Amino acid sequence: MRNPFRRSTDAAWMPSQPRDNLRIHAFDPGLLWVTVALLAWGMVMVYSASIALPDNPRFGRYAHTYFLSRHALFLVLAFVAGLLAFQVRVETWERLAPWLFVASLLLLIVVLIPGIGKGVNGARRWLALGPLSFQPSELAKLAVLLYAANYMVRKMEVKERFFRAVLPMAAAVAVVGVLLLAEPDMGAFMVIAVIAMGILFLGGVNARMFFLIAAVIVVAFMLMIAFSDWRRERIFAYLDPWNEKYALGKGYQLSHSLIAIGRGEIFGVGLGGSVEKLHWLPEAHTDFLLAVIGEEFGLVGVLSAIVAFLWMTRRIMHIGRQAIALDRVFAGLVAQGVGIWIGFQAFINMGVNLGALPTKGLTLPLMSYGGSAVLLNVVAIAVVLRIDYENRTLMRGGRA
Repeated sequence: MRNPFRRSTDAAWMPSQPRDNLRIHAFDPGLLWVTVALLAWGMVMVYSASIALPDNPRFGRYAHTYFLSRHALFLVLAFVAGLLAFQVRVETWERLAPWLFVASLLLLIVVLIPGIGKGVNGARRWLALGPLSFQPSELAKLAVLLYAANYMVRKMEVKERFFRAVLPMAAAVAVVGVLLLAEPDMGAFMVIAVIAMGILFLGGVNARMFFLIAAVIVVAFMLMIAFSDWRRERIFAYLDPWNEKYALGKGYQLSHSLIAIGRGEIFGVGLGGSVEKLHWLPEAHTDFLLAVIGEEFGLVGVLSAIVAFLWMTRRIMHIGRQAIALDRVFAGLVAQGVGIWIGFQAFINMGVNLGALPTKGLTLPLMSYGGSAVLLNVVAIAVVLRIDYENRTLMRGGRA
């Protein structure tokens, strides 16, 4: 005889199954939506910061939507590139890492060739691709990240020996640094050095070796500043941007950035209400986008951006730790390298905008105007989402 309670028991059990399954996502939805939110907010702010630029004779031939339309095009290209990157298995990235590194070196050499590399404000950093430009230093960040993770996996058994484990990687980063300083692009070199150092440390390099290399790099950067007049002037301008000697020179951007953030107070002057973007603050849509956010959205807007990047960095690092716990060392180091990249570059950009660090030409990741930067940022996030997808597949008993 059929148990009369069987139907009610089944009915009570069955609905819970779909609810449990709905909570299992293919990859981290929070990381995806925070990325989309930063991209969308960045597009709005790029339009707000650049809408008045055509009133300047330097940009007189551009429409008021010129930078918005180009940024939107870059976002579409970044979305397509991100979808393609997500389809690539992590083991494929591991095989391609040395070749991507070589390709990035070749592009860094090509950009220095007169007639091929495109120069702006005395720096030769771009390759012209029809109506668009590509910045090889952005690709170099991803390439060095992948190569460093691949290198640490291959050299895991000799990581206690300096000359066999660390010196070859240091030489590779030094070559990239020489090419970047020739452009010059000290900001990109700084980010790449920190990415490589971070992966070496997380990969388990001997602590004494790590701090020795860190000391060498710090001394190297100090010497670069000491023997460069214009870099030295930037430091002095940072220390006293209101000095009449620097107020209209090296300290001009910093002083107007501080004025913009000061005008915003707690809640800002409202979207589109910035005065500093009206030809007072140079590069408001690129390096100093946070200053416009501070003026239009106030302290609330700045703190929102800081919290978003903190959460994103923490989440990416967690995905990396999870991959390492699943014995996927390369995947874990890549994810943590992306976390270091996004977190450190955002920290530097915010520090510059807030007057806590000397002026340095680094954009705010995912938000500032700049096609190459946005494209490679999105590709890097897509690689992290792929790592998370493979982590979740393995934890459900599948194959990565």
